[in-house]
Amino acid sequence: MTGRRVVIAGASGFMGQYFARRFRADGDTVVTVGRSGSDVRWGDTLALRAAIDGADLLLNLAGKNVNTRYTEKNRAAIFSSRLLTTAELGRAVEAVQSPPALWLNSSTATIYRHADDRPMTDEDGQVGNGFSVNVATAWEREFFAHSRAGVRQVALRMAIVLGDGSALTPLLALTRVGLGGAQFGGKTRGARQMFSWVHIDDVYRAIRFLEQRPDIEGPINVAAPHPVPNRELMATLRRVLGVRIGVPLHRWMLEVGAVLIHTETELLLKSRWVLPTRLEADGFEFEHPDLEGAVRDITGRPSPVVPASTLP
Repeated sequence: MTGRRVVIAGASGFMGQYFARRFRADGDTVVTVGRSGSDVRWGDTLALRAAIDGADLLLNLAGKNVNTRYTEKNRAAIFSSRLLTTAELGRAVEAVQSPPALWLNSSTATIYRHADDRPMTDEDGQVGNGFSVNVATAWEREFFAHSRAGVRQVALRMAIVLGDGSALTPLLALTRVGLGGAQFGGKTRGARQMFSWVHIDDVYRAIRFLEQRPDIEGPINVAAPHPVPNRELMATLRRVLGVRIGVPLHRWMLEVGAVLIHTETELLLKSRWVLPTRLEADGFEFEHPDLEGAVRDITGRPSPVVPASTLP
């Protein structure tokens, strides 16, 4: 699978940078598309078509970070940064002589409803409502509107991706200062809202897996098989960091904190319960199926050594 040409749109984010390194390490040529510091800039139609023409894989990760306050300005930017870039890529795919055989487009597992009664699977997940869901549905609609014979399209409905520089960073920071208790105040009582996640390495491995499976297309859940309740999430972070105290945070505290760090409470209070049923049914195996092992890998914190049993 080496010696291929991969086009990554939105390569400046933490996922894009990680994937670019991994593809290059695997021997592939990577062409990046973005606003600055990229090989091709948005709006340069001829350069974009030249990059895509003859490419083996197109991976679109472009989109403004949703870790921000949902002001009218930011909402508009979140929408446009996804829809306009996807449309621009779609027009290029439709125009070139030799389009990529596989076009992978970011989506999000947030497309599903608040779920604390049952998991959302590939087969029977229920689309929710609200701003984030509207973004996701519009994004996928724009993506699949640019279908072309010979181009397989897969929308990656990713859970919260964990890695160096991810949404894990503020949670670890809260934990280190003793505020790593359970978060209360959402629709689900008792801090039992589910947290679906996936290690960034498994996202890359899933991409490689999908390249080899021409029978897989359409939306697909990319989430670790073992999501956890919020209580377990925070207990795991405390255990990994060796922090004994974790002050519980109620909604009013979270709202104040969210304003101070310019984000929203949805990350912690929405119950995301997503399972990768299709990936697993098709034979994909996760390297990081469990949260504690994933967090230890990302933070470089080894598992505690269990003393050997004393012989009688």
